[in-house]
Amino acid sequence: MSDDPLPPPSPNPASGRTTAPTAAVIPAAGRGVRLGPGAPKALRALGGTPMLIHAVRAMAASRAVSLVVVVAPPDGAPEVKSLLDAHALPDRTDFLVVPGGESRQESVKLGLDALPPGYDIVLVHDAARPLVPVDTVDAVIEAVRDGAPAVVPALPLADTVKQVEPAGAPGEPEPVVATPDRSLLRAVQTPQGFDRATLVRAHETVKDDVTDDASMVEQLGLTVVTVPGHEEAFKVTRPLDLVLAEAVLARRRLNDGF
Repeated sequence: MSDDPLPPPSPNPASGRTTAPTAAVIPAAGRGVRLGPGAPKALRALGGTPMLIHAVRAMAASRAVSLVVVVAPPDGAPEVKSLLDAHALPDRTDFLVVPGGESRQESVKLGLDALPPGYDIVLVHDAARPLVPVDTVDAVIEAVRDGAPAVVPALPLADTVKQVEPAGAPGEPEPVVATPDRSLLRAVQTPQGFDRATLVRAHETVKDDVTDDASMVEQLGLTVVTVPGHEEAFKVTRPLDLVLAEAVLARRRLNDGF
């Protein structure tokens, strides 16, 4: 693994279409308190391997991704770099580790700032989504290459959704004020893909605290499009999610030799 990634390959004009080089930023600076005390969520083991390593490998599985920037806890960059050095990762992909900030938004910005010139497409991926299939990653990249400024993988909702008036205190009943048409709603996953210049402008312009980068692009007045997500790209947030992730990984290893 190199601390100074090589310049990305040049686009191939003979192909007749853009093959803009792609980098992935993985913010992994959060503590993951909903999984309970212990190591940061991204460093929790899944099948004996830290979730972060699974997430990095998921990005590197795409041949379009030539650089992965991991944004570590503010005081944990050396530990994360040692972790990456200790695990087998694709030789064709370069890796960088940079210290993160106090919020996810700040950490993504620090990851963006660390990108060398020449990477025109940027993916932002949650370290807590360790099992996203490569086909989903490639679909996001392809949609950005086709001209979308921002792309998110998304799934239709299985449950009916209620809009409520928030309770004054935890545990109190909450009045329902509306039932949105779930056919118009989607559950959004990562990696989210962006034209790099658009994402940089969003981070320089939008100062509200947001939960995903695509919403920042929406605030610029630009169109965000969806591509089909995947049920195995779920976010490992609670202990039950970890049990499900272990089952998915065990099935992959049994069926595919993953």
